[in-house]
Amino acid sequence: MLTHNLDNIQYFVISNQSIMARLIFLKLAGLLLVSFFLGSCTDHQSNSSFALSYPDYFPDPIYQSTRNPITKEGFELGRALFHDPILSTDSTISCESCHAQGHAFADHNVALSEGIAGRRGVRNSPAIFNAAWQPHFMWDGGINHIEVMPVAPITNDVEMGETMNNVVKKLNRNQAYKRRFKQVFNVDVIDDQKLLFALAQYMSMLVSATSKYDQVRQNKAIFTDIEQQGYEVFVQKCSSCHKEPLFTDYTFRNTGLPAKPDETGRHHVTLEAEDMHKFRMPSLRNVALTYPYMHDGRFKTLREVLNHYSDNMQDYSNLDPLFKLDNGKLGIPLSENEKTALESFLRTLSDYSFTSNPIFSE
Repeated sequence: MLTHNLDNIQYFVISNQSIMARLIFLKLAGLLLVSFFLGSCTDHQSNSSFALSYPDYFPDPIYQSTRNPITKEGFELGRALFHDPILSTDSTISCESCHAQGHAFADHNVALSEGIAGRRGVRNSPAIFNAAWQPHFMWDGGINHIEVMPVAPITNDVEMGETMNNVVKKLNRNQAYKRRFKQVFNVDVIDDQKLLFALAQYMSMLVSATSKYDQVRQNKAIFTDIEQQGYEVFVQKCSSCHKEPLFTDYTFRNTGLPAKPDETGRHHVTLEAEDMHKFRMPSLRNVALTYPYMHDGRFKTLREVLNHYSDNMQDYSNLDPLFKLDNGKLGIPLSENEKTALESFLRTLSDYSFTSNPIFSE
């Protein structure tokens, strides 16, 4: 068990050989507050004007901490670290290797990501955006705080294969990084806390909120007829799990996928039978850009996903009740016309301003 003492927060991470190291417990000894406020993500004139920006119809972010206020220099340090393979044991894999901006910070449209030495994991790399609103991370929710989320890929043998101690040693030998950590955090020696703080500043600023859907919501655009039809289908048949405006409720659900014997989902974290084969509901924002789909990338297209929900769902004792119909059938009734309209609406969630914004680039 790896323990990180980060000021008033104590995090516990289990190291294992699966795709993710698991964070199973977060103890808050003090109240975490936030210095987030509405501002401009593109204003680089001073630290005082550099802040998290999001629409007024978004809820308040969950990541709240006065211990790590976002600054321009802190964000840029986190950006440099996110794109630097120095975090991996052989300096071949960076965070960006599996989380590419052009794909909304999901992998490059591959089912399973490639880590050090060509090793492949067993899960699809989830997209990283709107992370400041996430109460837990990874498909099974095994990590419940953004400030320690990077520990999992960094220390996983399949992904980056490093130790936090070795990463810190490499950063302290790098004079450029030492100067930047000194500027941001006023420390002479880099430690794992400040490394994770910098990455958290960058990741929390990855806000996706400028899609066509958002333009429509702000009365700056209108849906086409088929997009509007798709939106109506979505509201009726999909919004229970994928709630607007973040398009997820962050719950864990068994969605009737044929199970694989070595993948137990949320059960891997809680060991509760009722959590067997449950996975976190992903956001549908940017869904057209982040294929393939599901926790293991088994479906290549949106239509395959919709076909699963309409016709191919497998029954389980803990199948989500939403998929058990009154007539005894399983799934979500969808006609072919409804599927076509729904696909059209889902494409309005693609945020091309976000995926091309140079502020997030290397």
